[in-house]
Amino acid sequence: MIRYPDGIDQHSFYQKHLPDYAPEFIDYILSEDGEKDLLCNTLESLLWFGNHGGLEFHIPFQTVHSAYPDEMVFDLDPPSLEYFSYAVMAAHLIKDMVEGEGFTPLIKTSGRTGLQIHLPLREKMMTFEETRDFMRAVAEVLVQQYPDCFTIERLKKKRKNRLYIDYVQHAEGKTIIAPYSTRATKEATVATPLFWEEVDEKLDPRDYTVNTVLERLVKKGCPFLMSPPGKMD
Repeated sequence: MIRYPDGIDQHSFYQKHLPDYAPEFIDYILSEDGEKDLLCNTLESLLWFGNHGGLEFHIPFQTVHSAYPDEMVFDLDPPSLEYFSYAVMAAHLIKDMVEGEGFTPLIKTSGRTGLQIHLPLREKMMTFEETRDFMRAVAEVLVQQYPDCFTIERLKKKRKNRLYIDYVQHAEGKTIIAPYSTRATKEATVATPLFWEEVDEKLDPRDYTVNTVLERLVKKGCPFLMSPPGKMD
């Protein structure tokens, strides 16, 4: 998680390991290097983290019980909101491509300037290496077809106002912002699951905030709970 104990305009820091002062109800797992990695697996622990300035919650691509990923996530990162239409365009292109391969794509706002496409996987369906190969192939096809809009260049100064399709971040030990995590923005935005019909030219990620998302959930439900994992039959 990222903690902002004095607000979003002040110093922030990452926290992954269990602090000495944590109460006994905060759970953890031992990492390979012997560190106690935090688990946020109860409402009680979530409230404790929140009370300590935890605003952003970034989670790995697998559960604590498996070395296999339980999802693939494409991170679509435009240079700014001015180019958000590139994220919408890329999202629908990726949707068409992965549905053709039998996957069920889900989509959410990143809570900042981009979109993220989640592809749920069945247990031990693919290794991290296999998911990386698949995601790289999809990204390379989009870059070849639309070189003026998309890039896989990691250096920002070389992207030239193109949308960055991030598949490199999808790896064991890496993380992605959790669905419904708050973000440290002045609008108090939330990384929000969307219905695909909402992903159009009118979409503005700044509309999804701590003031709007709860009512949205009550009225519409969660899009991420309405599709089965893995490939469609």
